Amino acid sequence: MTDVTTDPLHAELLKIAQEAAHRAGELLRDGRPADLAVAATKSSPIDVVTEMDIAAEKLITGLIADRRPDDGFLGEEGSVTEGTSGVRWVIDPLDGTVNYLYGLPTWAVSVAAEQDGERVAGVVVAPMRGESYHAVLGGGAWATGAWEGERRLGCRAPAPLDQALVSTGFNYVADVRAEQAEIARRLIPLVRDIRRGGSAAIDLCDVAAGRLDGYYERGLHPWDLAAGDLIAREAGAVTGGRPGERPSGDLTIAATPEVFEPLQRLLTEFGA
Repeated sequence: MTDVTTDPLHAELLKIAQEAAHRAGELLRDGRPADLAVAATKSSPIDVVTEMDIAAEKLITGLIADRRPDDGFLGEEGSVTEGTSGVRWVIDPLDGTVNYLYGLPTWAVSVAAEQDGERVAGVVVAPMRGESYHAVLGGGAWATGAWEGERRLGCRAPAPLDQALVSTGFNYVADVRAEQAEIARRLIPLVRDIRRGGSAAIDLCDVAAGRLDGYYERGLHPWDLAAGDLIAREAGAVTGGRPGERPSGDLTIAATPEVFEPLQRLLTEFGA
């Protein structure tokens, strides 16, 4: 079971994050029209997705504010408040929007809590996978799914870069996508293979679960990576950005300790 005995506040934040993420995941799963990709009830299917996204964020922030009214928020859909408690919630109510639009299962709800600027609790719920992932600072990373009970997460066994399965993502801006495609073209002969899942939060959790050896992406926002980064690190992954920097929109990398350095070096060389 998750060890959250070292800090009662972190245990409280984790419990709230889990409840909020699960409830938002149920809202998104159960509220998605079966014909969303061709929905005619709105001006476009994107409008329906946006409404679901906003509704999920309101559910999360409302639940948290009811329990902890003095906390701050940073959310993808515009929830930005400072708070006075030293705790801030970083929320992505629907990570993997295009997957959700098309009916693909790789989308998630991501909720993280920061205390005085440090991430201390994180939850990623993937409803269509039937899985959830969570971590508290210093307590390891854990998951629930088709198996019985909680399972402690851990990175894959050591493997050299040329045997590594690596995931990435692509920006919506055409010029940036073209640059990212060129980097992927140069990288793919040097690794086992490359995947593109479509949800940064799930990619980070897949590194934590040993399903990927590494993941990198440029252009992420704080809400895309806040929970997944903590989960990956608590599972033994190394995370970072450009050499000497933390994960950021400039570059985010998460990988096993053996893969991280050579992957970071190549991405720097390629101008990622």
